[in-house]
Amino acid sequence: MHVGRATGGVRARQFAAALLAAVALGGGPVAARAGELVLATARTSLSLPIRVAESQGFFAAEGVAVHTVECIGGQRCLRQVFEGVAELATSSDLPVMFNSFTRDDYAVVATFVTAANDLKLVARRSAGISAAAQLSGKRVGTVKGSSSQYFLDTFLLFNDVDPQSVKIVGLTPEQMAAALEKRDVDALAVWEPDGWLAVHAVGADAIVLPSPRIYTESFNLVASRRVLAERADDVVRVLRALARAQRFIAERPRDAQAELKQRLGLDQAFVDWVWKDLDYRLGLDQSLITTLEAEARWALREGHVPAGLRVPNFLRYVDPGPLRKALPDNATILR
Repeated sequence: MHVGRATGGVRARQFAAALLAAVALGGGPVAARAGELVLATARTSLSLPIRVAESQGFFAAEGVAVHTVECIGGQRCLRQVFEGVAELATSSDLPVMFNSFTRDDYAVVATFVTAANDLKLVARRSAGISAAAQLSGKRVGTVKGSSSQYFLDTFLLFNDVDPQSVKIVGLTPEQMAAALEKRDVDALAVWEPDGWLAVHAVGADAIVLPSPRIYTESFNLVASRRVLAERADDVVRVLRALARAQRFIAERPRDAQAELKQRLGLDQAFVDWVWKDLDYRLGLDQSLITTLEAEARWALREGHVPAGLRVPNFLRYVDPGPLRKALPDNATILR
């Protein structure tokens, strides 16, 4: 496995090992044919453009063979790229940020969804929680090293709750709903569809705490540096296929929703729950850099990465070249 510059010495390597160990690799062996690009795709409503491009034949129409493999969470999807199992992966901004402290063998080539309400704070009323202030002293589940953790800290600080007063419980995404139902935790900082599953597991005892738009999550297509060097034209074709998929979603929303329900095994009520909060738009904006920098400062300040490291230069972690070839007007990031 190639690792970029040696950043932060032994502590950085220990951090990288701990970060990867915190999330198990999803899925089994990838049975891709020669010439196919393997795309590790998170099991979430945010991945809908990839699923539409696949089911509607848009990848093939653009002349690129893509084999998707499902994983849960951006860290797991990125890990498949790092281990050479996949060439492309989906990821929110947080895993992109965390891994930047230890390696530079990947780059974001596009943001294809933003969501202002994909992450939610779901609590149990019976735990004495009806407002954010009542989270102090409570057990709150989060997926460490992910957007879940960042959202929780941001949510607490916005509501004047000291994060140190909350008992953080590290969970995997699969454990979230069951942990709340079994009362192993009092609340969750959780993304969809696990937020929906947690609410319905707990029933009338569940409460979703109000959350102003304190964090807009970006969902990105990430490529290995190797594939960008060797198969840049195929990455351009993937982006053109995703642009087709996003037009399909905009023009035929009911058909797109049917695809989402089939992929996640959920019903129309879930789609109605999330649909209004999803902005399926392909681009690469300067706001991504600003967000990554803010997240890196938070990670350093709160001790989520080893002390002594510096905020990376995130311009090194984006490559607007493929998007500029695919859709010249959509890559507005500065370099």
